[in-house]
Amino acid sequence: MNIEVENVKGFQDFLPPESLKRDAVRKVVEKYFKLYGFSPIETPIVEFDELMKGDNLDEEDGAVSDRFRLKDRGGRNLGLRYEFTFQLARILKQNPNLKLPFRRYQIGENFRDEPIGLGRFRQFVQCDADIVGDSSIEGEAEILAMFFDILKELKIEAEITVNNRKLLNAIIESVQINDKKNIMKEIDKLEKIGEDNVKANLKKYADGNQVLTLFKLMEKPIEFFIENKFDGANELEDLFDLCKKYSLKLRFNPYMVRGFGYYTGNIIEIVREGTKGSLAGGGRYDKVVGKYVGKEVPAFGLSFGLERICEFAKVKIENIPEVMVISIEEDNEAVKLVRKLRKEKISCVKTNEKVGKSMEYANSYGIQYVILLGNDEVKQGKYKLKDMNSGEEKLLSEAQLINVLK
Repeated sequence: MNIEVENVKGFQDFLPPESLKRDAVRKVVEKYFKLYGFSPIETPIVEFDELMKGDNLDEEDGAVSDRFRLKDRGGRNLGLRYEFTFQLARILKQNPNLKLPFRRYQIGENFRDEPIGLGRFRQFVQCDADIVGDSSIEGEAEILAMFFDILKELKIEAEITVNNRKLLNAIIESVQINDKKNIMKEIDKLEKIGEDNVKANLKKYADGNQVLTLFKLMEKPIEFFIENKFDGANELEDLFDLCKKYSLKLRFNPYMVRGFGYYTGNIIEIVREGTKGSLAGGGRYDKVVGKYVGKEVPAFGLSFGLERICEFAKVKIENIPEVMVISIEEDNEAVKLVRKLRKEKISCVKTNEKVGKSMEYANSYGIQYVILLGNDEVKQGKYKLKDMNSGEEKLLSEAQLINVLK
């Protein structure tokens, strides 16, 4: 029987050094999540399909319609999670004593049965931070400040683009167009198909004068909508003011839409400077997480893919292992040494292989330091340390050795 020894399309392996870079980036992300007071949670990868497609998550939205569906032995309709946010509604229902506001983060695999392409896979690691039970704009500014601290450490230049769902609704209504949902869907295609094609498509739902007026209105600066008291403009104004305290600059983009049946207030997209590709996105979604408890629960969150961030991150990658101890018929002493090194939090491995073969192995895995431990070294109470990068060798005491390696 011939077996296809290859990855399923859309799924990938990560080996060193890429896996080490991913680990380093993830540590930076988690560090700032915790610094800003977000607690980690874990949720199942498998959920009931009915929970995954809920009322407020539009079946036409790509993420929902692209979910993986499956059945268990009992014939139950299940699926693989495609995001984390819908699970918050279940958590809130099952944990009625959960104190709000609840600041949580989650990093883990999600799955979407969607077409694959450059940078798009069917399994990906998502990083989410959400504040549930807080309607204030302060929490929104905090999440943005947190993400920019992450980007700063990873040396990624980016800009924040903002809009407001209430404001977008108000702009469309002011032109007396009724079919807001389809108008938004067409506006959302602006970057993909261009302004002329969007205007042509909009004429299916509005007359030519309405379309022309709509686009003229959307060219106005944020100050126009604030002065004329458009719904939602005050929320953007508050966000702009608060973000100044964090030294964050925002760019208003009235054409930005994001999830159609999802967001209720300020919406966010973060892009690398000079590019179109999104690094992160999010916004306020006050009508999602409270649906099983029978009331509206305010919530705001930001989500980004680990793969996307890793693509541009500049981060120091630690070698694992950092040190190889080559035992030249001194196994007892070699074991003692690796135990001491590990106690000092120095990653190391021990080998009894011949020196030449061991050196070749160290080179292949980028292990910088090799310690040669033979009879001469044991008699002197010293260790021969070789820097594989420079080729330099030193005879060191135990204290000197640990000092150099740390």
